[in-house]
Amino acid sequence: MPKTVINIKVDKEVKEKARTLAEALGLPLSTIVNANLKEFIRSGEATFSIEPKLRPKVWEELKKASADYQGKKNISRAFVNVNEALDYLNK
Repeated sequence: MPKTVINIKVDKEVKEKARTLAEALGLPLSTIVNANLKEFIRSGEATFSIEPKLRPKVWEELKKASADYQGKKNISRAFVNVNEALDYLNK
C-alpha cells in the first residue's frame, strides 16, 4: 500500500514520551500511530473517557486501604467535629 505523510501538531513532551515508549517496545512511533488509525477505521470508534484512570501505584494503595478497612485495621472511630479529631490525633 502506498504511504503518505500526515502532519499533526502535538506537544513536544507528548511526542518525546510516546517515541521513547515506542522505542522501548522496539517499534517506531509511526507504527503505533498507524495501528491506532487502523483500529479507528476497523471499529469506527474513538474511545474517550471522562472517568480518570488511576495510576497503578494509587490503585495498589487504595486496595491496601480497603483491605485494612475490611479487616478493621488502621482505622479510627468517627468524630463529631474537627476538634475531637485533632484531640485524637494529638494523643
